Amino acid sequence: MDHRGHVKIADFGWSVHAPSSRRQTMCGTLDYLPPEMVESRPYTASADMWCLGVLCYEFLVGHPPFEAKEQAVTYGNITSVKYAIPVGFPEGARDLISKLLQKDATKRITTADVCEHPWIKKYRDYPIHFS
Repeated sequence: MDHRGHVKIADFGWSVHAPSSRRQTMCGTLDYLPPEMVESRPYTASADMWCLGVLCYEFLVGHPPFEAKEQAVTYGNITSVKYAIPVGFPEGARDLISKLLQKDATKRITTADVCEHPWIKKYRDYPIHFS
């Protein structure tokens, strides 16, 4: 958390400085892999936006959206973008997550778009209280 109370999340376990913005290494936690990585296609920073969508879903539901008992089924769920939205799920969150979990990486919203999303803006300045 920074001095203004903003939460920052980072995982540098697979970070790399690369002149090319396209990567081809299969890496990461299975439930968070984007379709392009599962399908062994090159990927860009938009893979991080997919991961953000998975993380948002998991925060709200309690488990990743594509999770299955068998790895092959999880892979299939990811590549077909097959997940269930529970009853009572906030509509704004549904909209945000659906824009992050786009199979076509070029259609995923950007970090700037996330910051301007109505559901994020609604809660962005919500006060956080620690006991």
